[in-house]
Amino acid sequence: MDWLTNFKIPIGPLAKEGVNWLTSNGKGVFDFLKVFLQAGIDAVLFVLQGPFAGGGDGNLAYALFIIVLVTALAWYFRRSVGVAAFTFVGLLLIVNQGYWKETTETLALVLAATGVSMVVGVPLGIAAARRPWFYAVLRPILDLMQTIPTFVYLIPALILFGLGMVPGLIATVIFAIPAPIRLTRLGIISTPPSLVEAAQAFGATPSQVLRKVELPFAMPQIMAGLTQTIMLSLSMVVIAALVGAKGLGVPVVRALNTVNISMGFEAGLCIVILAIILDRLFRAPDEGDAA
Repeated sequence: MDWLTNFKIPIGPLAKEGVNWLTSNGKGVFDFLKVFLQAGIDAVLFVLQGPFAGGGDGNLAYALFIIVLVTALAWYFRRSVGVAAFTFVGLLLIVNQGYWKETTETLALVLAATGVSMVVGVPLGIAAARRPWFYAVLRPILDLMQTIPTFVYLIPALILFGLGMVPGLIATVIFAIPAPIRLTRLGIISTPPSLVEAAQAFGATPSQVLRKVELPFAMPQIMAGLTQTIMLSLSMVVIAALVGAKGLGVPVVRALNTVNISMGFEAGLCIVILAIILDRLFRAPDEGDAA
């Protein structure tokens, strides 16, 4: 049986050569992606933090404005006093604990990662539903993205993009994007054939069938993919902090390194509050509105 171990398939060296080739030949592309993605994150941060991110009364006033605005959105989308009250009290508690800046940084990363995942994932899910051979090729890739340890692809992400929010964003997208792809495909293929046949009988084109029959029927599944993407993105905040991303993952990592129970519990509670608020805001309307 020595022959089985004497010749080792060079998987690791091949991966290293691939990353080296990308570093040498794709530097311009990755630099552009880094600037583009960082600009998107900065834009979201500016909206959430305003011109007073440095601190002081102006920052507190703007934070209260954002809290009132998010509470109003919670009431508009959910029409639930409980959801709106939880949103208002939860965000006030985050400000009270002194983690508002970190929370907005985490929220910016989550929103950016969710946006990228949905923009890329929904069309891929539609294509996978329409072309079974494409899903047969895509399925093992999605399995790999969800099961491979995050630290494995953080290494090339660090090499290609450097420290900061962008490698955290890339890692979060890789981890979260299978959810919208799978759930969009599931929603499309679950459309009753009778509805599709009726639309075709009235002369609908394939694009019209998609827009007016399949996508509306699949919308609950797509929204479920959205909420799953948000939750998966939030679960990556600590991992993102390890590669230089700002946010609530930073105090969690710091608390772990210093065995600081108070800091760890406070930051963890802020993550939980943010997760509940985002889930209640973006869940499908027929899932219930109880806080």
